[in-house]
Amino acid sequence: MLIESLDPGPEHALPGELLTEITELYASNREFFALSGDFPDPDAITTEQVAAALADDLSQPGAEAFLARSGGRVVALALTMAHHPDPADPDPWLGLLLVDSRAHRSGHGRAAARAVEDHFRARGRTALRLAVLENNPKAQAFWTALGYAEIDRRKDRDLGRDCRVMRKEL
Repeated sequence: MLIESLDPGPEHALPGELLTEITELYASNREFFALSGDFPDPDAITTEQVAAALADDLSQPGAEAFLARSGGRVVALALTMAHHPDPADPDPWLGLLLVDSRAHRSGHGRAAARAVEDHFRARGRTALRLAVLENNPKAQAFWTALGYAEIDRRKDRDLGRDCRVMRKEL
């Protein structure tokens, strides 16, 4: 699997073909987006919605995006923040790890998570945090299996959803 940094440029615009691939990745995860409420209709996620969501995510200070490719196609996307907006929070955050649903349970999620951890470890960071929706037990099990432990429960910043904050020492 090849991991690459996604650099959409100053306007956060992606080339059309890549945006189409990423939209297909989002659309393949209907179950997650039905739980999250991130899109009005999880059965009809559009390129415009994905472009707007990515532009919003990447406009945050210290935000980065990474793509994982296998067999020449995008199989995962990771969105990270070098610093949480809360200055009392010292750790970087993994805001989203999305794996093509047709490739679930094939190791792509684990490999992408390891790549993100390695990215921050190489920059001298000592831990990584993420938030898992309370109503997503599959994600909770995935992250627990990767060594993340729950450290808090709180509402997310954007939509006020119940989440479990998880952390892993790097």
